[in-house]
Amino acid sequence: MKQPVMWQELIAMVKHEVLPALGCTEPISLALASAIASEYLDKNNIRKIDAYVSPNLMKNGMGVTVPGTGMVGLPIAAAIGALGGDAHAGLEVLKNITPQQLAKAKKMLADNLVSVKIANNNKAIYSEANIYTDTDHVKVCIENAHTNVIAIVKNNVTLYKNKQNNQGGSQNHTIMNSLSVKSIYDFATNVDFEAIKFILDSAELNDALSQEGLRQAYGLSIAATLHQQTKTGLLADDLLSKVIIRTTAASDARMGGATLPAMSNSGSGNQGITATMPVVVVADYLEATQEQLARALVLSHTLAIYIHSKFPPLSALCAASTAAMGSAAGMAWLLGNGQYEPIDMAICSMIGDLTGIICDGASNSCAMKVSTSVASGFKAVLMALNRIRVTGKEGIVGDSVETSINNLGAIVSNSMKVTDLQIIDIMSHKA
Repeated sequence: MKQPVMWQELIAMVKHEVLPALGCTEPISLALASAIASEYLDKNNIRKIDAYVSPNLMKNGMGVTVPGTGMVGLPIAAAIGALGGDAHAGLEVLKNITPQQLAKAKKMLADNLVSVKIANNNKAIYSEANIYTDTDHVKVCIENAHTNVIAIVKNNVTLYKNKQNNQGGSQNHTIMNSLSVKSIYDFATNVDFEAIKFILDSAELNDALSQEGLRQAYGLSIAATLHQQTKTGLLADDLLSKVIIRTTAASDARMGGATLPAMSNSGSGNQGITATMPVVVVADYLEATQEQLARALVLSHTLAIYIHSKFPPLSALCAASTAAMGSAAGMAWLLGNGQYEPIDMAICSMIGDLTGIICDGASNSCAMKVSTSVASGFKAVLMALNRIRVTGKEGIVGDSVETSINNLGAIVSNSMKVTDLQIIDIMSHKA
């Protein structure tokens, strides 16, 4: 059956925004710029790397482990991207690095041959890699989206320029203006199953990352700690605990440098994990069919993209919180027998609960924010199943879910700009 044009556009948007990513996407964006630059010169003769990134990208790259390196920060991302990155692999740029390449990258850092500074621009996402050999200099610039190359320059000669300068990200999808939570629900509930089966890949990738996070110690080992306490009796081994533990385990592994990809959402692995794993856990609990899982996942991921489109690509709000609004919708759809009302109510309650969790850069502690967000989502779903929600008379929550989402978007896009500047100032002085 031919799908309505709007549904076809939604499927294309989800495919564009839900992608495999190895490691935190901010340092990976710089690694990709370096990898592309090194394609245009002799990798064995690299003498120096100078990189420039936007303030938000600096914030999100300072404290996170770069996969396969065991090291934290943007300098190692720039170096290993140049020496071992796959320029054609997008967000999986570091999937094939070797120990020899890593050793050489670490030596470049030890010899102070790699610098990363804040760029003098107002872009939320910007990565610029300048790589020098004895004879050549190549500059690659990525802007507005983590893989959106806007310029490649070699020895002052422009080899590539993106004249359209595609904004990238969910804000660039024109369909956003005509969407609503209800229209996304109608799409997820009624779209042909075969057209959305691809979303099941998010369950496979992120569940594998979750299992890895419980198998080995990564980051702050939050999930492993909680799992251990279910055996002592300090924490119940119930569905809520399973949702928190299995989701957080994937974030532990991702932020702790595991060399497995996450299925990302809106350019973020943690958002992809948060939009996926609670739905997977509830589907397992209910012994749902693959079709039911796919519909719940496409509802979750599409709503996460839609809500995130109301904000700047990077901001002072922890976007795991809004991705959890997507997974709350997916859980509500599964537990509420496919009804719309619990979805609407759960999102409103979460906006009344989670708003204000700040993003203070990508780090191991992101897994704590993920666990908080999905716990809020599960709580909001249970309230919604009893037809209870934070009402329009309370705080920033409106009478309708659309008003509530727009109110949150206004706070993030306007008031929290000052918050973001303060966070970056604090972090830069720590560095």
